[in-house]
Amino acid sequence: MKNALFTCLFLTAIAASTHAQSVYAVDYASQADVTVYVVDYESQADLSVYWVDYESQADEDGLWYMTDYESQADVSIYYVDYESQADLTIYYVDYESQAGWNGSNKSHLFR
Repeated sequence: MKNALFTCLFLTAIAASTHAQSVYAVDYASQADVTVYVVDYESQADLSVYWVDYESQADEDGLWYMTDYESQADVSIYYVDYESQADLTIYYVDYESQAGWNGSNKSHLFR
């Protein structure tokens, strides 16, 4: 019984620590959970993002899956024109292994 309880708690902790990042780009800033600005260099970004092909692959920070409908998304985003308007700066990377937070303390935006 103790082993079953421990296993259940352990699996719950793992599920809580991973945050799916399916996103939907909205048309207006007022509709967004998070406003984002795409920077020119990875060193300028809070988050390095890699687009995945399937929602099941978006299981770590920085791995994003674009949904077809806002209701399917974990987070709605809006792309702003100026960095000063953004809650989060992102940089698109070429490889999945490059995705993740770049020393930023803004991970709470996706929790």
